[in-house]
Amino acid sequence: MDIEISKFELFEMIKRQLFNLFVFSEDEAPVLEQSVEAALEKCATCFEGSSNKYYRKDGVVYFNPFHSGQYSIFLYYLSRQVFLVSKGCNTLSDRIYYLNKCLNGLDLYYEVEMPSVFFLDHPVGSVMGRAVYGERFSFSQNCTVGNNKGIFPVFGENVAMKSGAKVLGKCVVGDNVIFSANSYVKDTDIPGGTIVFGSSPDLVIKRASEDYFVRKG
Repeated sequence: MDIEISKFELFEMIKRQLFNLFVFSEDEAPVLEQSVEAALEKCATCFEGSSNKYYRKDGVVYFNPFHSGQYSIFLYYLSRQVFLVSKGCNTLSDRIYYLNKCLNGLDLYYEVEMPSVFFLDHPVGSVMGRAVYGERFSFSQNCTVGNNKGIFPVFGENVAMKSGAKVLGKCVVGDNVIFSANSYVKDTDIPGGTIVFGSSPDLVIKRASEDYFVRKG
């Protein structure tokens, strides 16, 4: 994967961002540096699965830290890697998670396990809760995945949430599902190969051809 800036410049930029907004100690530099490498590997796999033109340059998978969406994904992977390495005993993962919210307006907690390939587009105002996410999950701005009475949704593969969509509670979602803009789903199973409109309990669920679900993101 090509990177717009060098790994050293990326590492130094993250340190400055953390120091300027919160706190950062040079004692934390080794775990951060190690985690940056791991996060970049995760990004390479994730970005390889996207057909969006901004994720390639001259035919090569490409990471631009000044692309907000790409940097959101990177900071998620970075915060999660720090959490895993430190076994939850280091607040550095909290600060990186918080940094992602400050810079990109995305609430994606490091304890949430995203799939190896997922996509987001303008994620400002989105909150991704502790659901089970299938491969090629995607979401846009102001989306919410949350619980109802402690139960979170389970998503199949190739699921997309359009702007303002919300999925809450005990929902089992099949493969190849699109939640339309501003749809609201609560405690409802959704069959695969469908497009979801409206709000629970008065949802409109329409079947769509398989070709409709070929991802452009």
